[in-house]
Amino acid sequence: MILKTFGWSFAITVAGLAGAFLYGWKDGSSAALSAMTVAAILIVLEVSLSFDNAVVNAKVLSRMSPFWQKMFLTVGILIAVFGMRLVFPFIVVWASAGLDPVHAWDLAMKGNDVPAGQETYAHILHDAHPIIAAFGGMFLMMIFLDFFIDDEKEHHWLGPVERPFQRLSAVGGVSVAIALGSLVLVAELFRNIAPDKLPDDKFGSVLLAGILGLLTYLVVGGLGEAFEGSSGLADDEDMGPQREVGTGQVVLATGKAAFFMFLYLEVLDASFSFDGVIGAFAITTDPIVIAIGLGVGALYVRSITVYLVRKGTLSEYRYLEHGAHWAIGALAILLFVTMGVEIPEVVTGLIGVVIILSAVGWSVRENRLHPEEKHEVLV
Repeated sequence: MILKTFGWSFAITVAGLAGAFLYGWKDGSSAALSAMTVAAILIVLEVSLSFDNAVVNAKVLSRMSPFWQKMFLTVGILIAVFGMRLVFPFIVVWASAGLDPVHAWDLAMKGNDVPAGQETYAHILHDAHPIIAAFGGMFLMMIFLDFFIDDEKEHHWLGPVERPFQRLSAVGGVSVAIALGSLVLVAELFRNIAPDKLPDDKFGSVLLAGILGLLTYLVVGGLGEAFEGSSGLADDEDMGPQREVGTGQVVLATGKAAFFMFLYLEVLDASFSFDGVIGAFAITTDPIVIAIGLGVGALYVRSITVYLVRKGTLSEYRYLEHGAHWAIGALAILLFVTMGVEIPEVVTGLIGVVIILSAVGWSVRENRLHPEEKHEVLV
């Protein structure tokens, strides 16, 4: 199972590290070794930051047909690697500095070797971080809130905290209100106490980016649910994420419903990758090495997603999905905070890992206490 699921990831890892080594060889053997080492570090960074992404992806992917699962692993990984890990930084530089793609690429390849008075590629990306964080933070915040503010939720991991969240479901639109209120509050706070990070001329852009993140979540998620419902694939609370009919055959999303689920997964991946892409430039400014390291890491995240689906891990570890959404909420808050405060990427990654490992440990404990419920899907 492991070799079948992770075989391509292992192979691409070897190829990617070899490619980084050969790419750095033009500057000598020491540069080649450095490029390979940095790529390996970025692989670990991406996996640690996005493990909770894999857990949430698994819930959605388990409802899609085998064809769309393959699309997620093929076309999806191309979008993740070339779109988010390579092209996205150039789009940010182009939009922020007004540079055309050719000049943006030239600036990226120069690294820190730029004329006096000219901003480096990494600096332009860093300067645009509040806008990126607002978009990604809002999208992830909505995922977190909509999972816990659900009047149909019957089971809880952290009951004293999760039950009050559930009671808020009686208020219409409360998730949107909390998310928008959080964005405005944090942006206004940092505009006053950290004007060097979030000056007045960026305040409007940050709010606009956050609103766009919210709209993206509502549109993509709403269209997916609409087509899912029209196809008769809506969730059945008693059946978990996959609804059984007749003799136990599982109904999986296909066509338009699966397509919008696929789009949702890609936007979700993009939101998770924002902090990794920006954080990578604190390690290296070379876009090729970044694309290799984060791209291979993204492939591992997808392989982990497929492994979770095939092993039925979400049902075996009943609180794993809860832990993943708590990790998503933590990441959303951290993205908001990074609009005015520098937070090391290792902190971001460790928080998510600790939360998920805690959920797994608690699940193991519950399985021992209630073995008869071990294979039920609890949400």
